[in-house]
Amino acid sequence: MLKDNIKAIRKAQRLSQEELALKLNVVRQTISKWEQGLSVPDSELLVSLADALDTSVSTLLGENVAEQKENFLEEISTKLEIINLKLAKRQELKRKVWHYLFISICLMIIVIFLGLILLKNTYMEWDYNDPELAILGVGIHGFVWLFVRIAPIVFICLLIGICLTRKK
Repeated sequence: MLKDNIKAIRKAQRLSQEELALKLNVVRQTISKWEQGLSVPDSELLVSLADALDTSVSTLLGENVAEQKENFLEEISTKLEIINLKLAKRQELKRKVWHYLFISICLMIIVIFLGLILLKNTYMEWDYNDPELAILGVGIHGFVWLFVRIAPIVFICLLIGICLTRKK
């Protein structure tokens, strides 16, 4: 709602993100984050944003209010708080998804390593005169060779990712 309104009003006034950022004394990335819904302006910046876009704060927030209300800033703060809570929930969900994805990939690496240990390279004893077995054996050997060299590095990176994405 807020992100769409900021973008629509800015484009209607033919302002670039850079020009709007200059008016508000912020960096262009701040405007971009607002328009993507990754962050929201605080109440003071919201008032400045409304002034810069020649509109009202209530229009930015998606309301068509004819009369001014007495507790105007309180309502704005409440709405911004709700938006911030939704943003925080979305970020928490992203964190959880990454965390469990890292854990599941680590488990897959462990299972593959255990499988390779249990196989004991039995493909090395195959009769490589048979072309199909030769191709399959070379493919498996190539996979094992690459996996044994790359998987430990990936595993360590995943463990770091798990530590960084755990709930604090």
